[in-house]
Amino acid sequence: MLNFKRFISPLAGLLIACATFSASAAEVSVAVAANFTAPMKAIAAGFEKSTGHKVSLAFGATGKFYTQIRNGAPFDIFLSADDETPARLERENAIVPGSRFTYAIGKLALWSATPGYVDKSGTILSRAPFRHIAVASPKLAPYGAAAFETMSKLGVLDTIRPRIVQGENISQTYQFAATGNAELGFVALSQIYHNGKLTSGSAWIVPANLYSPIRQDAVILARGADNPAATALMKYLRSKKARAIMRSYGYDL
Repeated sequence: MLNFKRFISPLAGLLIACATFSASAAEVSVAVAANFTAPMKAIAAGFEKSTGHKVSLAFGATGKFYTQIRNGAPFDIFLSADDETPARLERENAIVPGSRFTYAIGKLALWSATPGYVDKSGTILSRAPFRHIAVASPKLAPYGAAAFETMSKLGVLDTIRPRIVQGENISQTYQFAATGNAELGFVALSQIYHNGKLTSGSAWIVPANLYSPIRQDAVILARGADNPAATALMKYLRSKKARAIMRSYGYDL
């Protein structure tokens, strides 16, 4: 005769564990700078698997997110493309004190979907054989500001300015170049690079001395102060797993 107690006891323990896990799980809403789209999707998947918490991601321009946050947008965490915007939110008492930290340092690249089109030293900018170049809005996107700074330092901005097709954020800028609406564009390295190599086309990784460092800061917003998932995600962003993903997309840490 079967001993049902032998089977019921382990099953009951498993059900209790699952119920406890479910009860402790929470959801965190995150505003993410567009340049960090691919790595954040991978990081969020790992975070959900290891913690049971759920992550809701929104991607866009840093400048637009600032406006949305100040107007009450329901975000718990903000992953900015710069350090100035989170610092501004901190001064305005809109974040959890002490939560701000630099999670990554971004890199700028000049990219074309056409192999061999962009040379490895960026001299195509001075030769200017193109009709259009995609650049993100410098007012909304830090990578756009970095691109304008680069062109200015190279002394080519006045020549190139009439050819600029401006994207609202770095994702739209990438799409302009990827679809051929612009022959090339200034994009985030993370959009075209993974595991040590270009994913497509041709590119020049812009030397860091041509633009101000793109320090990308993360903060817990006031709304997320009591959200355990927000605290857990910020901790996870500092983990070896998350940092390895960031490095694989070309970010410095």
